[in-house]
Amino acid sequence: MQIVIKASNFTLTDALRDHAERRVRFALTFFCTHIQRIVMQLSDINGPRGGVDKCCNLRVVLAGLNDVVVNDIETDLYVAIDRASNRAGRTVRRQLARRRDRACSIGRASTTSSTE
Repeated sequence: MQIVIKASNFTLTDALRDHAERRVRFALTFFCTHIQRIVMQLSDINGPRGGVDKCCNLRVVLAGLNDVVVNDIETDLYVAIDRASNRAGRTVRRQLARRRDRACSIGRASTTSSTE
């Protein structure tokens, strides 16, 4: 699972990079066979003025499915990373379950039509 972390309008520290990578791996490792790449874009929208302006944009590229894109804005970048990672994990799980359910329903439909 390839993880790319980019930063805009601030310097990405080693501690922040480690935290981001750890949270994404924790949330998405279970689905790593379906994930081609993860791109995390971190930004500070207002710069030194502060406020609710720390943004975490997370794109999960899945094999054979649409990309999962999650965006979260908070006052604390660590919280934004945590929330975006958790939401991405839930969304990937839901996407893969839908694909599995469609495959099962197609398989059931073809076996019931062939037995009639």
